[in-house]
Amino acid sequence: MAKKALVVDDEKVIVKGIKYSLEQDDIIVDCAYDGEEALSMAQTNHYDVILLDVMLPKMSGFDVCQQIREFSNVPIIMLTAKSEDMDKILGLEYGADDYITKPFNILEVKARIKAIMRRAAGAEKSHAQVVFGDVRLNTDARRVYVADKEIALTGKEYDVLELLMTHAGKIYSRDDLLKQIWGADYPGDERTVDVHVRRLREKLEATPSEPRYVKTKWGSGYYFQG
Repeated sequence: MAKKALVVDDEKVIVKGIKYSLEQDDIIVDCAYDGEEALSMAQTNHYDVILLDVMLPKMSGFDVCQQIREFSNVPIIMLTAKSEDMDKILGLEYGADDYITKPFNILEVKARIKAIMRRAAGAEKSHAQVVFGDVRLNTDARRVYVADKEIALTGKEYDVLELLMTHAGKIYSRDDLLKQIWGADYPGDERTVDVHVRRLREKLEATPSEPRYVKTKWGSGYYFQG
């Protein structure tokens, strides 16, 4: 089945270029040019990835991303014309999986989209389920349940949790997690890891400030306690 992407940017030349390039790889592309239109399309269609500009008319990309996260785990890549780290971190705070800074190379965009769709589709796993306490991880479907209630994780949040749960007790430094989950060439820094761990705790833990599962080994890193 063909993959489907939503490209959102108010600069129609950029949208046209991305759409043309993705269609060369047999990806079906829908386009939106403002935040409200993007949110409406995300609510009524299934997408394998959303490419979402930060600066949009009617509703910002951050607001669109946050509202999409209320009903969907679709991978979201933010496009930003600003290079400040806080803008990038803010995008991740709102539930984005990745970001690309403008101006960008279309080949990089395509590579990021393909990589994120592969991860979302789920690679072959050696076991279907991992269970510790109330937390159940279905690795085939890439779904997570707490007390048998499914919780919504972004692609990167899931990747972090799966790595920690499938190696319970093993301590991963922030640098280890950054390299294994985001890749050695990822331009972000270790704060990205902290953001995702905090969001994981908010979703998994009854008391995020006193986590039962995703633990910190001070001076060393993070680990999952079964």
